[in-house]
Amino acid sequence: MNMVEKTGKTVEDAVKAALAVLGVSRDQVDVEVLEESKSSILGLFGGRDAKVRVTVKEVPAEEPSVPEPVAEIPEEKPEPAKGEVPEEPVQEIKAPADRDAERQAVAAAAKTFLEEVFRAMGMDLLIEKFISRKDEEIILKIHGDGIGVLIGKHGQTLDALQYLTNLAGNKGHRNWHRIILDAENYRERRRETLERLAKNLADRVKRTRKKAMLEPMNPYERKIVHMSLQYDPAVTTYSEGEEPYRKVVIDLK
Repeated sequence: MNMVEKTGKTVEDAVKAALAVLGVSRDQVDVEVLEESKSSILGLFGGRDAKVRVTVKEVPAEEPSVPEPVAEIPEEKPEPAKGEVPEEPVQEIKAPADRDAERQAVAAAAKTFLEEVFRAMGMDLLIEKFISRKDEEIILKIHGDGIGVLIGKHGQTLDALQYLTNLAGNKGHRNWHRIILDAENYRERRRETLERLAKNLADRVKRTRKKAMLEPMNPYERKIVHMSLQYDPAVTTYSEGEEPYRKVVIDLK
Protein backbone atom coordinates (compact mmCIF):
# COMPACT_ATOMS: atom_id res chain seq x y z
CA MET A 1 0.00 0.00 0.00
CA ASN A 2 1.48 3.36 -1.05
CA MET A 3 -1.59 5.64 -0.84
CA VAL A 4 -4.38 6.02 1.71
CA GLU A 5 -7.17 8.49 2.42
CA LYS A 6 -7.96 9.32 6.05
CA THR A 7 -10.17 11.67 8.01
CA GLY A 8 -9.51 13.42 11.30
CA LYS A 9 -10.65 16.29 13.47
CA THR A 10 -7.79 18.32 11.99
CA VAL A 11 -5.61 17.90 8.93
CA GLU A 12 -2.72 16.96 11.20
CA ASP A 13 -4.80 14.25 12.93
CA ALA A 14 -5.81 12.82 9.54
CA VAL A 15 -2.17 12.81 8.39
CA LYS A 16 -1.06 11.04 11.59
CA ALA A 17 -3.73 8.38 11.10
CA ALA A 18 -2.57 7.83 7.51
CA LEU A 19 1.10 7.61 8.56
CA ALA A 20 0.17 4.97 11.14
CA VAL A 21 -1.48 2.86 8.41
CA LEU A 22 1.37 3.30 5.90
CA GLY A 23 4.10 2.83 8.52
CA VAL A 24 6.25 5.70 7.27
CA SER A 25 7.42 9.08 8.56
CA ARG A 26 6.10 12.52 7.57
CA ASP A 27 9.03 13.34 5.27
CA GLN A 28 8.47 10.19 3.21
CA VAL A 29 5.02 11.16 1.92
CA ASP A 30 3.13 13.76 -0.11
CA VAL A 31 -0.05 15.12 1.50
CA GLU A 32 -3.08 16.36 -0.44
CA VAL A 33 -5.83 18.04 1.61
CA LEU A 34 -9.20 16.95 0.18
CA GLU A 35 -11.43 18.66 2.78
CA GLU A 36 -10.68 21.14 5.55
CA SER A 37 -12.14 20.51 8.99
CA LYS A 38 -15.06 22.51 10.32
CA SER A 39 -15.17 23.62 13.95
CA SER A 40 -17.62 21.88 16.28
CA ILE A 41 -18.75 22.05 19.88
CA LEU A 42 -16.20 20.32 22.13
CA GLY A 43 -14.93 18.47 19.07
CA LEU A 44 -18.04 16.27 19.10
CA PHE A 45 -21.15 17.93 17.62
CA GLY A 46 -21.94 19.70 14.35
CA GLY A 47 -18.44 19.64 12.93
CA ARG A 48 -16.86 18.15 9.83
CA ASP A 49 -13.65 16.16 9.80
CA ALA A 50 -10.70 17.03 7.63
CA LYS A 51 -9.89 14.57 4.82
CA VAL A 52 -6.46 13.99 3.30
CA ARG A 53 -4.84 11.75 0.69
CA VAL A 54 -1.35 10.64 1.72
CA THR A 55 0.96 9.06 -0.90
CA VAL A 56 4.37 7.51 -0.24
CA LYS A 57 7.07 9.23 -2.29
CA GLU A 58 8.81 7.13 -4.90
CA VAL A 59 12.48 6.47 -4.19
CA PRO A 60 14.62 5.99 -7.32
CA ALA A 61 16.35 2.66 -7.40
CA GLU A 62 20.14 2.77 -7.14
CA GLU A 63 22.46 0.72 -9.31
CA PRO A 64 23.79 -2.07 -7.13
CA SER A 65 27.54 -1.97 -6.76
CA VAL A 66 29.41 -5.15 -7.56
CA PRO A 67 31.87 -5.98 -4.81
CA GLU A 68 35.32 -7.16 -5.73
CA PRO A 69 35.81 -10.88 -5.11
CA VAL A 70 37.60 -11.55 -1.86
CA ALA A 71 39.23 -14.85 -1.10
CA GLU A 72 37.63 -16.43 1.93
CA ILE A 73 40.06 -17.53 4.60
CA PRO A 74 38.60 -20.18 6.88
CA GLU A 75 38.60 -19.11 10.48
CA GLU A 76 40.79 -21.29 12.64
CA LYS A 77 39.27 -22.31 15.94
CA PRO A 78 41.54 -23.45 18.74
CA GLU A 79 41.29 -27.10 19.65
CA PRO A 80 39.77 -27.61 23.11
CA ALA A 81 42.14 -29.03 25.70
CA LYS A 82 41.79 -32.71 26.53
CA GLY A 83 38.80 -33.25 28.81
CA GLU A 84 37.55 -29.68 28.28
CA VAL A 85 33.99 -29.15 27.04
CA PRO A 86 33.85 -26.75 24.06
CA GLU A 87 32.21 -23.47 24.98
CA GLU A 88 28.92 -22.73 23.19
CA PRO A 89 28.66 -19.30 21.56
CA VAL A 90 26.68 -16.83 23.62
CA GLN A 91 23.57 -15.49 21.81
CA GLU A 92 22.35 -12.02 22.61
CA ILE A 93 18.73 -12.04 23.78
CA LYS A 94 16.80 -8.82 23.43
CA ALA A 95 14.04 -8.23 25.98
CA PRO A 96 10.61 -7.62 24.37
CA ALA A 97 8.90 -4.28 24.94
CA ASP A 98 6.70 -4.24 28.01
CA ARG A 99 3.42 -3.86 26.13
CA ASP A 100 1.31 -4.62 29.20
CA ALA A 101 2.79 -1.72 31.16
CA GLU A 102 2.41 0.58 28.17
CA ARG A 103 -1.20 -0.54 27.69
CA GLN A 104 -1.92 0.30 31.32
CA ALA A 105 -0.47 3.79 30.78
CA VAL A 106 -2.55 4.30 27.63
CA ALA A 107 -5.71 3.20 29.46
CA ALA A 108 -5.03 5.63 32.30
CA ALA A 109 -4.42 8.52 29.88
CA ALA A 110 -7.60 7.70 27.95
CA LYS A 111 -9.68 7.61 31.14
CA THR A 112 -8.26 10.97 32.26
CA PHE A 113 -9.07 12.49 28.86
CA LEU A 114 -12.69 11.33 29.07
CA GLU A 115 -13.07 12.65 32.61
CA GLU A 116 -11.90 16.09 31.44
CA VAL A 117 -14.34 16.05 28.49
CA PHE A 118 -17.28 15.08 30.70
CA ARG A 119 -16.31 17.71 33.26
CA ALA A 120 -16.30 20.37 30.54
CA MET A 121 -19.75 19.17 29.42
CA GLY A 122 -21.08 19.30 33.00
CA MET A 123 -21.79 15.54 33.01
CA ASP A 124 -21.22 13.34 36.06
CA LEU A 125 -20.48 9.90 34.58
CA LEU A 126 -18.79 6.73 35.82
CA ILE A 127 -16.01 5.22 33.69
CA GLU A 128 -15.07 1.54 34.11
CA LYS A 129 -11.72 0.42 32.70
CA PHE A 130 -11.09 -3.10 31.37
CA ILE A 131 -8.04 -4.49 29.58
CA SER A 132 -8.42 -7.55 27.33
CA ARG A 133 -5.07 -9.28 26.89
CA LYS A 134 -6.68 -11.84 24.58
CA ASP A 135 -7.86 -9.22 22.06
CA GLU A 136 -5.19 -6.66 23.08
CA GLU A 137 -7.89 -4.01 23.56
CA ILE A 138 -8.67 -1.38 26.16
CA ILE A 139 -12.39 -1.18 26.93
CA LEU A 140 -13.86 1.87 28.68
CA LYS A 141 -17.50 1.51 29.73
CA ILE A 142 -19.46 4.68 30.53
CA HIS A 143 -22.45 4.77 32.89
CA GLY A 144 -24.71 7.57 34.12
CA ASP A 145 -27.62 9.86 33.34
CA GLY A 146 -28.02 11.48 29.93
CA ILE A 147 -25.90 8.85 28.26
CA GLY A 148 -27.98 9.03 25.07
CA VAL A 149 -26.33 12.30 24.01
CA LEU A 150 -22.95 10.51 23.97
CA ILE A 151 -24.24 7.72 21.71
CA GLY A 152 -25.95 9.78 19.01
CA LYS A 153 -27.66 8.41 15.91
CA HIS A 154 -26.40 4.88 15.23
CA GLY A 155 -23.52 5.55 17.63
CA GLN A 156 -21.97 8.30 15.51
CA THR A 157 -21.19 10.56 18.49
CA LEU A 158 -19.79 7.63 20.47
CA ASP A 159 -17.57 6.72 17.50
CA ALA A 160 -16.30 10.30 17.25
CA LEU A 161 -15.52 10.35 20.97
CA GLN A 162 -13.81 6.96 20.65
CA TYR A 163 -11.60 8.31 17.84
CA LEU A 164 -10.52 11.30 19.94
CA THR A 165 -9.89 9.07 22.96
CA ASN A 166 -7.64 6.80 20.88
CA LEU A 167 -5.58 9.82 19.79
CA ALA A 168 -5.33 11.21 23.33
CA GLY A 169 -4.56 7.88 25.00
CA ASN A 170 -1.90 6.74 22.52
CA LYS A 171 -0.15 10.10 22.26
CA GLY A 172 3.59 9.79 22.98
CA HIS A 173 3.66 5.98 23.03
CA ARG A 174 5.67 3.77 20.69
CA ASN A 175 2.94 1.13 20.14
CA TRP A 176 -0.69 1.74 19.16
CA HIS A 177 -3.29 0.25 21.53
CA ARG A 178 -6.91 0.01 20.38
CA ILE A 179 -9.43 1.68 22.72
CA ILE A 180 -13.13 0.74 22.62
CA LEU A 181 -15.76 3.02 24.18
CA ASP A 182 -19.10 1.58 25.26
CA ALA A 183 -22.06 3.39 26.84
CA GLU A 184 -24.61 1.37 28.80
CA ASN A 185 -23.81 -1.76 26.75
CA TYR A 186 -24.66 -0.01 23.46
CA ARG A 187 -22.02 -1.87 21.46
CA GLU A 188 -23.47 -5.31 22.25
CA ARG A 189 -27.04 -4.16 21.58
CA ARG A 190 -25.94 -2.61 18.27
CA ARG A 191 -24.16 -5.84 17.28
CA GLU A 192 -27.33 -7.87 17.88
CA THR A 193 -29.40 -5.36 15.87
CA LEU A 194 -26.99 -5.48 12.91
CA GLU A 195 -26.84 -9.28 12.92
CA ARG A 196 -30.66 -9.50 12.84
CA LEU A 197 -30.83 -6.87 10.10
CA ALA A 198 -28.22 -8.66 7.97
CA LYS A 199 -30.04 -12.01 8.20
CA ASN A 200 -33.43 -10.44 7.42
CA LEU A 201 -32.01 -8.65 4.36
CA ALA A 202 -30.27 -11.84 3.23
CA ASP A 203 -33.62 -13.66 3.34
CA ARG A 204 -35.17 -10.86 1.27
CA VAL A 205 -32.36 -11.06 -1.29
CA LYS A 206 -32.93 -14.82 -1.66
CA ARG A 207 -36.68 -14.29 -2.03
CA THR A 208 -36.64 -11.35 -4.48
CA ARG A 209 -33.30 -12.18 -6.15
CA LYS A 210 -32.39 -8.48 -5.90
CA LYS A 211 -29.40 -7.17 -4.01
CA ALA A 212 -29.84 -5.09 -0.85
CA MET A 213 -27.72 -2.10 0.25
CA LEU A 214 -27.40 -1.04 3.89
CA GLU A 215 -26.93 2.50 5.18
CA PRO A 216 -23.39 3.92 5.54
CA MET A 217 -21.51 2.35 8.44
CA ASN A 218 -18.09 2.58 10.03
CA PRO A 219 -15.55 -0.24 9.41
CA TYR A 220 -16.34 -1.94 12.75
CA GLU A 221 -20.07 -2.24 11.98
CA ARG A 222 -19.47 -3.30 8.36
CA LYS A 223 -17.30 -6.11 9.69
CA ILE A 224 -20.19 -7.30 11.90
CA VAL A 225 -22.47 -7.56 8.84
CA HIS A 226 -19.83 -9.39 6.77
CA MET A 227 -19.13 -11.89 9.57
CA SER A 228 -22.80 -12.58 10.29
CA LEU A 229 -23.33 -13.77 6.67
CA GLN A 230 -19.94 -15.28 5.89
CA TYR A 231 -21.22 -18.87 6.18
CA ASP A 232 -24.45 -18.33 4.22
CA PRO A 233 -24.02 -20.42 1.03
CA ALA A 234 -26.56 -18.41 -0.99
CA VAL A 235 -25.38 -14.81 -0.54
CA THR A 236 -22.20 -12.78 -0.59
CA THR A 237 -21.35 -9.40 0.93
CA TYR A 238 -19.02 -6.60 -0.15
CA SER A 239 -18.52 -2.90 0.56
CA GLU A 240 -18.65 -0.04 -1.91
CA GLY A 241 -18.33 3.74 -1.75
CA GLU A 242 -15.86 6.07 -0.05
CA GLU A 243 -15.51 6.78 3.67
CA PRO A 244 -17.47 7.95 5.58
CA TYR A 245 -20.30 6.89 3.24
CA ARG A 246 -19.09 3.33 2.57
CA LYS A 247 -21.94 0.78 2.56
CA VAL A 248 -22.34 -2.99 2.72
CA VAL A 249 -24.09 -4.70 -0.20
CA ILE A 250 -25.75 -8.12 0.11
CA ASP A 251 -26.15 -10.01 -3.16
CA LEU A 252 -26.70 -13.53 -4.48
CA LYS A 253 -23.63 -15.64 -5.11
